[in-house]
Amino acid sequence: MNYTLHQLQIFLKIAELQSITKASEELHLTQPAVSIQLKNFQDQFPIPLTEVVGRRLFITDFGTEIAQAAQRILEQVQEIDHRTVAYQGKLSGRLKLSVVSTGKYVMPYFLSDFIKEHDGIELIMDVTNKTKVVRSLEENEVDFALVSVLPDKLSVSGVELMPNKLFYVSNYHRELPKKVSKKYLFEKIPLIYREPGSATRNAMEYFISQNRYSVTKKLELTSNEAVKQAVIAGLGCSIMPLIGIKNALKSNELKIVPVQGLPITTTWNLIWLKSKNLSPVALALLEYLEQEKDGIIQKKFGWVNGF
Repeated sequence: MNYTLHQLQIFLKIAELQSITKASEELHLTQPAVSIQLKNFQDQFPIPLTEVVGRRLFITDFGTEIAQAAQRILEQVQEIDHRTVAYQGKLSGRLKLSVVSTGKYVMPYFLSDFIKEHDGIELIMDVTNKTKVVRSLEENEVDFALVSVLPDKLSVSGVELMPNKLFYVSNYHRELPKKVSKKYLFEKIPLIYREPGSATRNAMEYFISQNRYSVTKKLELTSNEAVKQAVIAGLGCSIMPLIGIKNALKSNELKIVPVQGLPITTTWNLIWLKSKNLSPVALALLEYLEQEKDGIIQKKFGWVNGF
């Protein structure tokens, strides 16, 4: 057999996504190129790896076993690469993080120079909602998680990074009464929510319940970016993290509406399981953050203090 590592990577991605189209998009390859590599890989086996039923691609039982073997092979290849780099005196290895969706505006700035300094590190960062972030941490799938609200049922250690402030925001051109009441803001204007499981939604619902507002019109969207665009378009208002709306505020697409009791302020925390044996790469990141985080906050997020 003459299959290549490239073919193993492609087949593994097809098996993971159950789709040639999705695999080609994630691998940044054309669909014909992925199809050709799959055919060349299949030609080396007398048993089908995939089957098409009703225009849907399925992985056969044999294909699933080959995918599992491919995963092990590729992990061993990565280990060889990391050991080679480490033998040359460089820090190397894989760093896996799970980040709540608004954290995509925060975490890259705390990683950028660290990754540039250690080019032997392979970074994998999943951006999702809080429920999935906590689950990935609980199941030991990641080294670190970035959250703005600490999980209740996990024993974790953490590093505080910076404050997270949530404000009531509207379209810049929305006309509001000169003396706008909370009742008007929450009961007369459609309120746009994140999906269940989002920390932003949880904070927003807690604030509303504590103040006993009765929200009569609501929309639900699945990302902070979608909520922002909906507010800009005038579909309603929302309570949003300041960190994700800086440009929209500067360009007069959004405005902050002063509301007593707001902003809601939490803290971005990089957390890990207390029981986890952190890798040299993970430990190096914590050391880097201890030394550099204050400078990063001042340089990249100093504007937050103005709100």
